[in-house]
Amino acid sequence: MTDWTPVRLSSPPAPENDAADRAHSQLLRLIASGSADTRAALVRSTGMSRSTLNGHLDALLRSRVLVESGTSAHAGRGRPAHRLRLAARAGVVLAADLGAHSTRVAVADTAQTILAEQQFPLALEQGPEAALDALTDRLRELLREAEVEPGEVTALAMGLPGPVDAQTGSPVRPPIMPGWDRYPVGQVMGERLSCAVLVDNDVNLMALGEARARPAEANPLLFLKIGTGIGGGLVLADGRIHRGSDGAAGDIGHVRVPGDDQTVCQCGNVGCVEAVASAGAVLRIVQAELPALQSIEDLARALRDGEPTVVRHVRTAAETIGEVVAMLVHFYNPRTIALGGLITAAGDDVLAGIRSVVYRRALPLATRNLVLTHSELGRHAGVAGGIVSAVEHTLSPSGIRALKESVLDRVPGAR
Repeated sequence: MTDWTPVRLSSPPAPENDAADRAHSQLLRLIASGSADTRAALVRSTGMSRSTLNGHLDALLRSRVLVESGTSAHAGRGRPAHRLRLAARAGVVLAADLGAHSTRVAVADTAQTILAEQQFPLALEQGPEAALDALTDRLRELLREAEVEPGEVTALAMGLPGPVDAQTGSPVRPPIMPGWDRYPVGQVMGERLSCAVLVDNDVNLMALGEARARPAEANPLLFLKIGTGIGGGLVLADGRIHRGSDGAAGDIGHVRVPGDDQTVCQCGNVGCVEAVASAGAVLRIVQAELPALQSIEDLARALRDGEPTVVRHVRTAAETIGEVVAMLVHFYNPRTIALGGLITAAGDDVLAGIRSVVYRRALPLATRNLVLTHSELGRHAGVAGGIVSAVEHTLSPSGIRALKESVLDRVPGAR
């Protein structure tokens, strides 16, 4: 099982005085994130009166969602304060990061402790019915491995490698997923697993995971995944994903590269940056000279080994991507740009190539505080984003009532 450090949850909204679910959501998210875990700390964080706070906490303790666990370190007079934590497996979430070549799935509790995870190939080109059948089987297998009953699952967050309408949970004309257009992924998986299902673009979830693994001051953050295609995800200064009006924000792979009028992209246009400079594009170019390289994994190994032909073409691609990133720096003005993907992790060639163009092309005001770096989470960024997204939904005002009902149904004598 992967070593796992829980990432930061977003700051919850201030509760309305007459909305118990909002108040409970705020308290549980503060406790789950480690921001405040005693009654005194919660009073300071929320501004609630002691009596109001105690009323909400007593309700959560009765519902078995919250428990008292030990006492805090004490360096003064009086009794030490009791620590509060979410009950073990008060809610269990699933995350699924679907990729063009491999899929990673995980089951975690609301404290972000990973209970089990797997990585496996999932053939998205076989269509949504067959692919989701295989995914469902894997998720159920994972739940058995973690000794989790299906009724304990509160939410599943899924990342798909293409444009997604997050409101309907459906992909929208995804270039590498034939037959998936407008397929109701969220509805189908929700019916199968009897839980809330959140469907998003895979790079959006990677960006969210990456942003939450860093201090809040690292936002706004732009995450770039360079793989079979090129995708971008933007996290705003307040920690929320920016999806745009229709979920198309960050689809930077289809920005046109000036001067290239020959290379046809899977989207049907010519000169798209992912058709010219993605890892998939570099692999196709390199295979003319090195036919033994059959996959992006082979390309990454060759780059790590310093194979001259591969290094040359990767550096050329990095400069092309750098031109697009320089434009994005002016448009988004991010504080951090994080690079993900196998070839970016294979060395510093991609990072150095992009960085050199960005700092040369972008104006000083946009780059004076800019950090352009490798992903801290690497292949786990998508799963991290999925887990935090599912946990935040579970602990949201809309999810908290279902969570309490679920716990009461499962705990003998709780009602």
